[in-house]
Amino acid sequence: MPKDTGGATVKILEQGNIYFMYRPKVAKKAGAEDIEAEDSGDVGRFYMVLKPDGRTLYRLFVLGRKRMPNVREHERSWGFVAMVSDDPKELEQELQGHTYSTKTRGQRQQPTTRPAGEGSYAIAAIGNRRQAHLIYVLELPRDRGEVQKELGIKTEASFALSIKNPEKGQRTAGGLKEAQQADYPKPLQERFRNRRFDTEHPELLDYEGAEIILVGARTDPEEAYGLDLEPEQEDQGTADIIKDLRMVQSRHPIEPLFRGEWR
Repeated sequence: MPKDTGGATVKILEQGNIYFMYRPKVAKKAGAEDIEAEDSGDVGRFYMVLKPDGRTLYRLFVLGRKRMPNVREHERSWGFVAMVSDDPKELEQELQGHTYSTKTRGQRQQPTTRPAGEGSYAIAAIGNRRQAHLIYVLELPRDRGEVQKELGIKTEASFALSIKNPEKGQRTAGGLKEAQQADYPKPLQERFRNRRFDTEHPELLDYEGAEIILVGARTDPEEAYGLDLEPEQEDQGTADIIKDLRMVQSRHPIEPLFRGEWR
């Protein structure tokens, strides 16, 4: 049932768990100790995972600015769905570190990802134009540290969410090449109604290569939209990002998640 919040209708389209994580920049030689990040300048990739309620589905997003968009400045940021899986083990393997070879630089070490935040999210259609917003409330860490502050992970926030139409040829700044973009079945492609962006159908995010634009909207979405995302009091023993994604300390340093400290 849509809610009316002072004239703005709010309809929940999807709810679930949201996870934030980062991967430090690549180590220069294989066999080197896992490189540590000292600040946001050492971040090689910034990830966001959406796990919808009632579905065994994990969407792994890469965000282009290597942080969340600045909400107060209504910053705009591009991202894309790098992986969609119904197997959390497959996702966790993608997030582990590994060694690889390059033709010009020899062996390189890809560091493991670090969990940096966990919370509850909703994708909601706001207002008569039904603009989708990604809204979240943070559960971990309980107190935001330097990691969360530098990566723009607020205690709660909302972002206008738009999904790019892959059949509209113009590439978004920093966007994927045509061969990398989502290949939608015809019924889903028709959801775009020949527009450059869709703002109403989160199921379009279920495809690898789906490109998104996030625009910072509010720092008080629960109050502004009349929502209660029911964040839980999590700790190291109950954290979903560890249980659900198998991000155990033996493979993924967890200090950023619980103490907000760079690793």
